[in-house]
Amino acid sequence: MKILLVAEYRDGKLLGSAYELIAFAQKMAADSVMFLAGSEAALPAYDGRLYLADAAVCGEFNPDVHKALLLDVIAREQPEMIAFSHSSYGWDLAPRVAFALRAAQVSEVVDVADGALVVPACNAKLRRNVQVKTAKTVVTLQAGAFGLADAPAGTPAVEKISADAAGKLEFGGYEAAEQGGVDLSKAEVIVSAGRGVGKPENVAMVAALAKALKGEYGASRPVVDSGWVEHKRQVGTTGQSVAPKLYVACGISGAIQHLAGMKKSEFIVAINTDKDAPIGEVADVLVVADLKQFVPLLTEKLQAL
Repeated sequence: MKILLVAEYRDGKLLGSAYELIAFAQKMAADSVMFLAGSEAALPAYDGRLYLADAAVCGEFNPDVHKALLLDVIAREQPEMIAFSHSSYGWDLAPRVAFALRAAQVSEVVDVADGALVVPACNAKLRRNVQVKTAKTVVTLQAGAFGLADAPAGTPAVEKISADAAGKLEFGGYEAAEQGGVDLSKAEVIVSAGRGVGKPENVAMVAALAKALKGEYGASRPVVDSGWVEHKRQVGTTGQSVAPKLYVACGISGAIQHLAGMKKSEFIVAINTDKDAPIGEVADVLVVADLKQFVPLLTEKLQAL
């Protein structure tokens, strides 16, 4: 199998997700080539052929032009699979390419099992294995799901490409997200609330534990989506990425979207009634208990010190 890896370049820099794409190809035991609309000044450490389009000419974001460039590369290389990151760039471009190829698209791939693509189901509580029947497949990979075992290495064989297509959109630039409130990325201790807290009133006990530990409290996406905690405290791929000295996950099952945002924490404690919850795979300590009983007791002991 051959996979075309679609790397991303933003604001003059190669994104690290390029190496997650490489790790995916390795896990698929596939040959790979790479496409990048970027610059020769920011190339990945990659031991393979890299088709490079000059972002100064084609734009860092230009769906019509990038699609035309990709279809040209696909015609040359004839890959069985085209892999994007599950990002705003991938969300936009992957379905365009899939439609042009009349190919199946599998979004938010988190693993590979016996050659099948693994994707989350039922709000990431379950996983399902997907097999496709089309000759080509377009996939997007969930951030943080794949990682290289060793440091990236290699020098790509660069082949420059260009396209005559003109885009219908004009890219105006990037707009930084509004900053406000707490910056969890600077906190040394974070205690996060997950769906397992049960109801919005119980977020207070998570916040109390965070205060007792002289830290900040955060939350998983389901808690934020429910309106129990403001978005600025969300941890995960659609929130903040954090790496505190201590991360305490309260009632968080461990969906890959959340793990990608906190798995670099130095020490992870998970409190969950399910001893088989995915969060246990990254936790240094897994406390199998009802957090509504355990967290107040732990807070009381800490406050007494």
